[in-house]
Amino acid sequence: MCIAVPGPVVSLGSASEISYPGRVSILGYEREVDLVMVPDVEIGDYVIVHSGYAIEIVPPERARRTLELFGAEAGEIDRSVGG
Repeated sequence: MCIAVPGPVVSLGSASEISYPGRVSILGYEREVDLVMVPDVEIGDYVIVHSGYAIEIVPPERARRTLELFGAEAGEIDRSVGG
């Protein structure tokens, strides 16, 4: 199963026809992400990242709800494994 994770864009690189590098904060870690599929993105926008690519700009509230669900699911998994 693949997971797409939301995070805020923290920096933007120079765009080309085939790549638009940037950095996104995902669960507290900054990651290099290709923003080529969301060319209108700005620093501070929340994006959904899948396989190293930002695939969608999302409202902050949707990103927050998604991250809360990830946290709840992780808690359930932690409790079910030895806990």
